[in-house]
Amino acid sequence: MAQKVKITTLVENTAEGNGLLSEHGISFWIEFGEHKVLFDTGQSGIVVRNAEILGINLAETDAIVISHGHFDHTGGLEPVLNIAHKAKIFMHPGALDKRYSFRGGSSRAIGIPNGSRKIIESHADTNKIVWTKGPTQIFPGLFVSGEVPRTNKFEIDEQEFFLDEDASEPDILTDDQTLYFNTQHGLVSIFGCAHAGLINTLDYITKISGVEHVHTIMGGFHLIGSSKERVSKVIDNIERFGIQRIGPGHCTGVEAELEFRKQYPKRCFMCSAGTSCEFGAI
Repeated sequence: MAQKVKITTLVENTAEGNGLLSEHGISFWIEFGEHKVLFDTGQSGIVVRNAEILGINLAETDAIVISHGHFDHTGGLEPVLNIAHKAKIFMHPGALDKRYSFRGGSSRAIGIPNGSRKIIESHADTNKIVWTKGPTQIFPGLFVSGEVPRTNKFEIDEQEFFLDEDASEPDILTDDQTLYFNTQHGLVSIFGCAHAGLINTLDYITKISGVEHVHTIMGGFHLIGSSKERVSKVIDNIERFGIQRIGPGHCTGVEAELEFRKQYPKRCFMCSAGTSCEFGAI
């Protein structure tokens, strides 16, 4: 029997108004039947403020899923856990790696902020943390992919991320993962940043789920600053999955988002803070 699923964007680079705040980050509230799941937490406490405005009680959170260990996805974890006491945290162990971005001849730390890191490390050996190196069921019917194999070479272009401040050890973000569930019309996949590659991820979840068609993709597609050739190849590959709804946001980039809307004007929808969509999961 299908169960109702409602996904509300709590944090995104843009907001719908009504006093909602925006920031460079992303967070989704997922009502999966009777279960409440938070996917990423943005980079600050505005996730808590926006939830209050939208009438969402974070104390009801059953699970928090972290897409990867960057500050704009984990910075709100500390204030959220001050409210969501019963929530388990699902994350890849690599998310705790120290991370740096190298641009313009200098590096800056972009990993999990110290406050959130200390909370995670304090629970590392307890059942509060579920490590998701491989595909993991959050609740019956709701899954996180775990580590995604990089099989499409055109999606491998992470040259600005490193595991050390000297920018000598590249960071390929093996911890990047997506949340997904099946519907009568195909899979729904929710992305944090898709550092593993949008198409790589879709190839992987269709393989491990045994479901060929993907109905909806939403979140950050990490195409900002990508070449026109890469964006074109990603958009061309969308057709392989029969995708009907596309919600580009966060790190997708303005140029790539415009290209999605140009190619698929009737399939694209807004992913701003305050927006929501509903599905029937099976």
